[in-house]
This record gives sequence, structure tokens and C-alpha cells, in this order.
Amino acid sequence: MSTDRPPLPPFTQQTAIQKVRAAEDGWNTCDPGQVSLAYTQDSVWRNRAEFIHGRSAIVAFLTRKWNQELEYRLIKELWAFTEDRIAVRFAYEYHDDSANWFRAYGNENWEFEANGLMRVRYASINDLPITADKRLFRWDRNAPRPADHPGLTELRL
Repeated sequence: MSTDRPPLPPFTQQTAIQKVRAAEDGWNTCDPGQVSLAYTQDSVWRNRAEFIHGRSAIVAFLTRKWNQELEYRLIKELWAFTEDRIAVRFAYEYHDDSANWFRAYGNENWEFEANGLMRVRYASINDLPITADKRLFRWDRNAPRPADHPGLTELRL
């Protein structure tokens, strides 16, 4: 079985956009096992102030995350790219177990192996409390964002 995860570096603007959308679609499944397959076995992350090493730690982190961040919906947008690196900005909405809603804003820096698996992910994220009526991400849960749903730029986020 091939371990390639297209699109592969070196990235063009078009393939970088495809890679970002594939990551968004994957994360919107809220399936830690599926999402972890986009990363190398020894992938290194910094997520907020947490340092994560390896695919099994990624699965544990994402399981914990999506058990706490309910009704999770994410939009990512390409910011910049080079041959094997991509920078994105993103926003996601979720509520906690007390029905308090949040919109999280952040930036990620990614670095890829030649086979298209991500080996490094650095994420900086800030949470903004919102009321349920201020939600903007309202597509079906655990599903990709519909093609006609506005992105971050269109939503002015």
C-alpha cells in the first residue's frame, strides 16, 4: 500500500490550496484515527502550549479535543507556501459540555515529507466566547464544509 498522501511537494498555489482543503475536510470528520493518517509516524506538533510527538499521541490528543469541543466545525485558508511548507489561518466553532459556544482563531505552520505526510505542525490558537446566534458555521456535523459555504475571507473572519 502506498504511503503517498497527495498532493505532494513541491507545492504550487493550486496544490497548496488542495492540501489545505483536504486537511479541513479531514478534521471536520472529527475522526482521530482518520486524521492521524495525514501525519508521519514521528510527527511533531505544538498545539497551543501542548507538545505532541508521534501518531499515537496525535490520536489521543484529537480524541480528547473532540470529546471537549462539541459540534466542531472548521474552516482553513491558505496563507502562504513554499516547496514543502504551508502556512494556514483557520477558525472553528464548537461548544463545551455546558453549551457555551466559542469561535477559535488560529494560524498553523506545516512542513511535509516528500510523500505528502505532514512531519511538523505548529498551531497558535485563541478562543473567543460567542453566543449561539453568532455562529457562522452551520453545515452538517462531521461532514466537509459544503462547496458553496463561504470561506474565512468571505465571512470577514
